[in-house]
Amino acid sequence: MSLSRKRKKQLRRLQKDANQLWEAQQELVGHAAGVAREAGRQLGNFNREQVVPVVQDTYNRRLAPVVNPVVKVGKHVVDDKVVPVIGGVVGSALTAWDVANAKRHGLPSPSSHKKSKKAAKKGGGVGSIIAIVLGAAAAVGVLYAAWTALRADDELWVADDPLSAPDA
Repeated sequence: MSLSRKRKKQLRRLQKDANQLWEAQQELVGHAAGVAREAGRQLGNFNREQVVPVVQDTYNRRLAPVVNPVVKVGKHVVDDKVVPVIGGVVGSALTAWDVANAKRHGLPSPSSHKKSKKAAKKGGGVGSIIAIVLGAAAAVGVLYAAWTALRADDELWVADDPLSAPDA
């Protein structure tokens, strides 16, 4: 099948038009990418200059008075109540463990401070147990602080105007 000269000329013109359209689209896409980059920069500037200060101010005025005392109380509870109790429990458990090990192996019970210190060093899991317990206590304190802040925040959100039904 051969094409007439007229058809070949029309196809070449169509191909030329398609190539020009493709080039124009590529230029447009490049320009759109540049506009999108600049919009991203401007959005970052707006966020840094406008949004962050408003959010920080709102946090300092509304949430900080609620969250900070709760965090202080949580820290006080962890430092003054939880850590000493857990330290005593872990110490008693390690002493019982040492006594049980001594009896099982037929050794004299560890009574001197030096022996207890060596036994504590050998038990590599002591530090990890304390860390896990302290981490769990800290997580509970953070969850309690967040719950208290959100619970108290619900009372702050009161609508300025009563809701009205839409016009029909």
